[in-house]
Amino acid sequence: MAVFVNVLLVIDAIIMIILVLLQSGKSAGLSGAISGGAEQLFGKQKARGLDLVLHRATIITGVLFFILAFFSAFVLQ
Repeated sequence: MAVFVNVLLVIDAIIMIILVLLQSGKSAGLSGAISGGAEQLFGKQKARGLDLVLHRATIITGVLFFILAFFSAFVLQ
């Protein structure tokens, strides 16, 4: 059982890395850090289409990674 959970953990980590690398950048350098932060704060830039799917999939794989890591560390040991 422990080997199965650890294999799932590695697969989930690889998928999460791929999802993060596929997402487009949200900032435009130093000027994007100053003005872009305000736009994100007030919700003017909403993710649509593929960016929204990648964002949600990254959140799901992150939560799954946390659950599998907790399960592997505390329940199986």
